[in-house]
Amino acid sequence: MASSFYSNSQHVDFESVLSMDDQGMVSMFKALMASCLAGFLGCPAVIYEDALVDFFENASVREGVIISTVAGQLVEISEEWFAESFELPVDGLGDLSEIPKDAIFDARSIVSLSGEPVSLSGRKNQMKFEFRLLCDIMAKAISVKAGSFNSITVEKFSLISAVVRSICMNWAKILFSIFKRMVTPGSKQAKGFAIQISLLLVNIPNLELGASSEFPASKILTKKTVHRFVSINDRDGAEEATGAIMQRAASKKRPAADVVTAVTKKKRT
Repeated sequence: MASSFYSNSQHVDFESVLSMDDQGMVSMFKALMASCLAGFLGCPAVIYEDALVDFFENASVREGVIISTVAGQLVEISEEWFAESFELPVDGLGDLSEIPKDAIFDARSIVSLSGEPVSLSGRKNQMKFEFRLLCDIMAKAISVKAGSFNSITVEKFSLISAVVRSICMNWAKILFSIFKRMVTPGSKQAKGFAIQISLLLVNIPNLELGASSEFPASKILTKKTVHRFVSINDRDGAEEATGAIMQRAASKKRPAADVVTAVTKKKRT
């Protein structure tokens, strides 16, 4: 089903989130805009489910161009057209491995809730709320990875670092490379970019797309949904902290059997 192509996806209503009173969140979204990702993350959110199924069933990569057929019509998507459609930068670092290590090191402290550098193999609750949300955006809308969204990975944190440290990235190349992996047979890359593919298909003349549907409102980041995200994370964080305290307290208690044994030993002379 086409819904599987956006079941874990996330989109951004920049006008709404920038009107928030939370300066940390607003600064994070402004950083995304400064990275020139607003055209990709905030484009019109309309889905053409039948066309998406067709597209992914027939897609392949030929000489660097994504080729498919939708409703029997040939579709070709080049990196250049992809970049132009979403106003993506075509200059800068073209691979996450090229991000300077000192930039990643600095970002580990910038995003930290405690001030201590976050662990790249830990959980995202080490980070301030706005950067936990940024971690979700990077995982769901950019790298499109399946699995746990609570863990930090080197890839996720490299993406976060690029935004937080204002590193000039060739987002067109990075995102199109992910797109190509989505349509490569045998690839472990999860399928996504449903909104963006739908928008590309709309701009192909005379292409029959079938009925459109709105992207689920619950998956669009607005002032309301971001407040809900903060509320849920605040509650979960408190519960996790309480659990950790109780666990530490329990570990300090000596088992009753040990206490009895100790008392018995003291009575022996």
